[in-house]
Amino acid sequence: MSKTKKLNIEGTEITIVSQQKDDYISLTDMAKSQLQDVVIIKWLSLKKTIEYLGKWEALYNPNFNYTEFGTIRNEAGSNNFVLSVKNRNTAKTAIT
Repeated sequence: MSKTKKLNIEGTEITIVSQQKDDYISLTDMAKSQLQDVVIIKWLSLKKTIEYLGKWEALYNPNFNYTEFGTIRNEAGSNNFVLSVKNRNTAKTAIT
């Protein structure tokens, strides 16, 4: 059974759901904050996020561009790598 609680951070309510031993923070709630662009851009730029998106696309996107994705995955995690929503849409054939 999951438990839900809310944190109020600078006027924004953030939902935290606890299931067994794990806690999950609502990215949607975090994105509603004043720093919504920063939160989403940072999350999209994480190497683990890129790897997750690649696995998802490989499973469900018949037009998945493995070559383009390989380039994106190799750049992910470096200090100067940023995958914004706009850039992600530009690389649509790699990560849709």
